[in-house]
Order: sequence, then structure tokens, then C-alpha cells
Amino acid sequence: MSNSVFQSVILQLKEIPDRVFGVIDTEGCVISCTDVSVLGERWPDAAVRVAGSSDEVVSFGQKYFKAIYSSANLFEYAVFCTGTDDAAKSLCQMAYIALNDAKNFYEEKHDRGTFVKNIIMDNILPGDIYIRAKELHFPTDVPRAVFLVRQIGRTDVATVDVLSNMFPDRSQDFVLSINETDIAVVKQITSTTTGEDLEKLAQSMEDTLKNELFIKTVIGFGTVADHLRSLADSYKDAQTAIDVGKVFDTEKSIINYENLGIGRLIYQLPTTLCEIFLSEVFKKNSIDSLDQETLFTINKFFENNLNVSETSRKLFVHRNTLVYRLEKIKKLTGLDLRQFDHAIVFKVALMVRKYLASRENR
Repeated sequence: MSNSVFQSVILQLKEIPDRVFGVIDTEGCVISCTDVSVLGERWPDAAVRVAGSSDEVVSFGQKYFKAIYSSANLFEYAVFCTGTDDAAKSLCQMAYIALNDAKNFYEEKHDRGTFVKNIIMDNILPGDIYIRAKELHFPTDVPRAVFLVRQIGRTDVATVDVLSNMFPDRSQDFVLSINETDIAVVKQITSTTTGEDLEKLAQSMEDTLKNELFIKTVIGFGTVADHLRSLADSYKDAQTAIDVGKVFDTEKSIINYENLGIGRLIYQLPTTLCEIFLSEVFKKNSIDSLDQETLFTINKFFENNLNVSETSRKLFVHRNTLVYRLEKIKKLTGLDLRQFDHAIVFKVALMVRKYLASRENR
């Protein structure tokens, strides 16, 4: 941390008469002080006394000291104020508040994890990304993948720690808590990393959380970000992957944004347009007139690539029975699923219906 940050705050305390304020480091070196002649002096005994105390104001050598701790609860600095009276003690506590806040602000501003989180959450201007990246010596043009890990049902605060242990290189990979259920993992990858590699990585995360914490998750990941400025888009892709997958791929727990297909387009359509589409496709009867058995038959027919023989085998019914069912669907809807164009329209209609149902249940 830059000593100039402490010094800028300390100098504002210079107006308080008959008091000297300053900051020492863990070795007792005065790194900031209202009396510049004291800068560089070493008070090792004071540092030892402060380090061995609890989180209280300590009186030592005609001064009051109060320790400033790191995020890991380790003694890093101590603020001091000259004097042995109650006023000096109170002023030391006030100076501690100002300096500790300045330290936290500085570290937050310069912390790489916070920087990455601000990017994916769109909390930083595009122009400032370049400036901040330069300050942090942060590479801007290496490929990175963004995973969104969403805990389903029971949540556990240890999830962040477990994922952090999977990605120990804190200078390249970041595990960021978004809210009580969502965690973003930003992983630096190589130019040869494939979609299959990313899916295996997501599977590894899911398995680890399941085995260690018994947590159920759904993981979405977006398109690879080739530049820092693309991280926010990749994060949004991961969000969309989970949201769209929740509607159209309910059985999947790992969803690649690039594999969403037509579901991604339907998810962005206005509900009024979807309702008009269904009414135009099913002029004879509403899609709701089809019973569950018929819908099951239709889905199996699609799963088997419109192959009548294969579908009948999977359904354990005679081929003629399946043909009869398809004829019945044609009479009800006006669509012959054995014709490719009709099958496409019907498939899209089923997805639109599913999308509308999900909107109603929100």
C-alpha cells in the first residue's frame, strides 16, 4: 500500500493543536506523520507492544497507538497520537477510523478481484478499464472464460472457499461472490481451449461442490472473452445460459451459451408475439388440446429424428400405431410431423409454449 495515502489523511489532522499524528508499520518505522521530521524514525518496542495487544488503544512512550489490521486479521500498521490524556486517546481512535477507511478504500480500488468484479457487473466505465488495468499491471488481451455457479435449494458460504481452492492462482483466476446463491468464476485460458474443455471444467466444479458440500448447482458459461472489456458480455451470456436452460433444458446442470440454439431467440421474444405465433400455427385447435400421451409421443418422435420405425421401437408400440397417432395429430393441428417443415414449426411452437408457461409461473 502506498504511504502517500496515509500521509494525505494525516496532513488533514495537522490543524489539531498540540498533537502529532502518524502511522508506524510492523517494524515500528514511522511511515507517515504530521511532523515530517519524525518520518523514518524507528520505534520497534512500540510495534511489539501494539502487536501483542488486543484490538484496543495502547498507551506507550507518551503516545496512544491503535492497530490497523489486514483482511486476514494480521497487524499491518498502527496509528498514533501524542499525549497521555483522555483527549489523546479519543483523537487516536478518531484518526484510526479515518486512516482505516482510507486503507480499505485504497485496497478496494486497487484490488484485482474487485476490479474484475466491477467489470463483469458493469460498474466501471470502458475507458477506465484500460487505466486501472495499467495501474494493476493486469493483462488486458488474454482469453478468459466466465462461469456462473448458481446454488440450487440449500446454499453454503463455504462454496466460495471450495472453488477458490480449485483455482489457487489468484493473479490469473478469480472466484467472486455475487449474491447469496451466485458465484462467478473468471478463469484465464489459452487460445486452444475448446468448448468441451470448458464443459469438463464446469463438470469438475459441480462434482467438487457436490462431493464436499453436498450442494446442488447449475453452471452456465458464456462465450470466451478475448479482452477485459468483453468480460461483462461473457458474464451476461452465462446468466442467459442459466435462465434459458431453466426453461428449455431443465434436466441439464451445465449449460453452454453457444449451445442454446433457437431457445436463446425465443427467450428474447415479447410474450404478445409468442401468443400471436401460437394462434396462427394452431388455427384448428389450441396446442393445449393435446394430451400428455400425445405430447410424449411427439417429443420421442423429435428425439429420434422423425424416424417412424425407431420411434415406435423406443415407445414399444407397433409402427402402424405410431402412424395412427401422427395422423390424429395432423387432424387436430393441421401439421404433419412426418414433413420436415411442419415438424420444425411444431418444435418451435412447443418451445414457445414452454417459454410462455415459464413466464406465467414467475
